[in-house]
Amino acid sequence: MAVHRSAIKRHRQSLKRRADNREAKSRIKTLIKKTQRAIETKDREAVSAQLREANRALDKAVGKGILKRNTASRWFSRLARSAQRTASTS
Repeated sequence: MAVHRSAIKRHRQSLKRRADNREAKSRIKTLIKKTQRAIETKDREAVSAQLREANRALDKAVGKGILKRNTASRWFSRLARSAQRTASTS
């Protein structure tokens, strides 16, 4: 690594950003798994609450530049479609 003060600062910043991004992605994946579990139990109220929470987290990640818009949209679309399938079968 370079010894310039600016390079040292940039490295320190990149480590902080990496930690924040990993934490946010981990939280999103946890919310997606919780939503999938709620879909499997076929509890409509829990599903809608989890979908809302997952969508909010995905939108926030897109706004902060952690995820690309299409990726978040695809993940949410799959969750919503899965929830719709189970709602229509029960």
